[in-house]
Amino acid sequence: MKRARLCGLAASLLSAAAAAQPPVVEKVDPPNWWAAHSINPVRLLIKGRNLAGARVECPRLACGATRVNAAGTYAFVDVTIPRARTAGDYPLVLRTPAGTARVPFTVSAPLARAGRFAGFGHDDVIYLIMPDRFADGDPSNDDPAASRGLLNRAEGRRYHGGDLAGVRAKLPYLKDLGVTAIWLNPIYDNTNVLDTKEVYDGKATTAYHGYHAIDYYAVDEHFGDVAEFKRLVDAAHAQGIKVILDMVANHTSAYHPWVADPPTPTWYHGTAARHPNNTWQTWTLADPYATPDMRRATLDGWFIDILPDLNQDDPDVARYITQNTLWWVGVSGIDGIRQDTWPYVPRTFWRDWMTAINREYPALRVVGEVFDGDPAMIAFFQGGRPQFDGVDDKVQSLFDFPLYYAVRSAFASGRPVRDVAQLLSHDRMYRDPSSLVTFLGLHDVSRFMNERGATTEGLELAYTFLLTARGTPLLYYGDEIALPGGNDPDNRRDFPGGWPDDSANAFERAGRSAGQQAVWAHVQKLLRLRAARPDLRRGPTQHLFASEQQYVYRRGSSVVALNNDTKSVEIRLPLPSLPGDALGLCPAPRAEGGGVVITVPRRTGCVF
Repeated sequence: MKRARLCGLAASLLSAAAAAQPPVVEKVDPPNWWAAHSINPVRLLIKGRNLAGARVECPRLACGATRVNAAGTYAFVDVTIPRARTAGDYPLVLRTPAGTARVPFTVSAPLARAGRFAGFGHDDVIYLIMPDRFADGDPSNDDPAASRGLLNRAEGRRYHGGDLAGVRAKLPYLKDLGVTAIWLNPIYDNTNVLDTKEVYDGKATTAYHGYHAIDYYAVDEHFGDVAEFKRLVDAAHAQGIKVILDMVANHTSAYHPWVADPPTPTWYHGTAARHPNNTWQTWTLADPYATPDMRRATLDGWFIDILPDLNQDDPDVARYITQNTLWWVGVSGIDGIRQDTWPYVPRTFWRDWMTAINREYPALRVVGEVFDGDPAMIAFFQGGRPQFDGVDDKVQSLFDFPLYYAVRSAFASGRPVRDVAQLLSHDRMYRDPSSLVTFLGLHDVSRFMNERGATTEGLELAYTFLLTARGTPLLYYGDEIALPGGNDPDNRRDFPGGWPDDSANAFERAGRSAGQQAVWAHVQKLLRLRAARPDLRRGPTQHLFASEQQYVYRRGSSVVALNNDTKSVEIRLPLPSLPGDALGLCPAPRAEGGGVVITVPRRTGCVF
């Protein structure tokens, strides 16, 4: 009893000592906002010390009531910006019984809307870039002072030195290839130390990939800063290339300051010491018979029992994530968002998040990641209609993982191409199959060329399908030169030529091998054909022929014939006539018996 009294007295003395200290403001999220924004008031999260009993005063703006967490380290305040308020600095004052502190805050001028916030769709071709692995445009940030010792190109899970300046320098390459949009993996400020929690093969890791945020309002120092990101977006737009930014609303880094000191008691689902482990049972989320308890581990669990799971049911968390999303859009002018781990966040949150985005930026589009090969799962999460739970999550696009698996199986492993046609027959399940993003590979799977039986012939054939089929096609950096790579992190190899000391520069024709150039030229020719023929982007799909290893379909007035066999074939089609092959790979069709006969060489695709 005596010890308890002494402990209580010590705690009281510490609390009193803290209360006697003047307040200190360390960070303000967001640091700026816009007067005519659809979110007004904006909710500020002020991080600091000795904030207990604080109230925030707004000399030239309007402040709501101040709320401070029990530790006195975070304060929330809603700030209303008069619509006519001009851009400039509008510092606030945080006042406690022990003193005052300045709270920096800026009202920003909105970016001009013309040429920005444009969205993306089936007229586009997206190119996925992992900034750390693409090109090193600014060697001065390779080993920055804030996070020394994380650079090592010999280690797959260390930083390699790629950055936003490197992406900007290679925009002419992308323009020449024919892509119209780039998707960047997350650029948030990530873990600043070697990660000894997420360890593989006995080695600590880094967050070079961008998915372990420690500051949602900063760019990682290895990549540049917010100003450099703005320069990249402006330069891309000047080249006619849109920008899609990866975002992560599900979890943070295990090293985020919030883990030890959360702004609210329910900021995360649990604590580092006591939390649910994610069981990855996403099927339960689409199961009308599943109980809330069955779904809870998937929605609330921490990824790999390490990454802290944000609680979007906490209104302050939901508001923070939504404002942060709109802040990145507003400061940069991006055109789209790729949202990570879509199923693992409550659908009611996505509905409200999408509503906020659509209200401010009606043309901007979001593609969500539902990593599942079952078309029924993709259809369940596709926006535009309520599901059995009464929720329409409103997302405009999802990745077509079911088609990815069929494409890999047929064109890499040589299994029946008819499986691709059969998979597409499931399009009846989708509200809008043309809105899906199609792909041969991305950063979470092994490279196409790593599949057993994969050849550059098969890769070119796969590209012929990808770039003529319905949907918005995606290219993963390096796949246009048949870059090999196994599972993570081997699938994230550096693009050859992105570093001054690389032995070959595949950004230039002279630096590519004959095999690399053949694939690159094939992709470029297909992209030019796709740009020239609207029916390859927007035309309805009609299946004309499907056998075990041959598949012929029509897109509007274009006809695509694929032969996945190891020998040449003739295919009779019930068409009055056909023009020549635009790719120059098939001989001229011949009329015969009221139809046409086409000859398609082995492992070849032709576009008539």
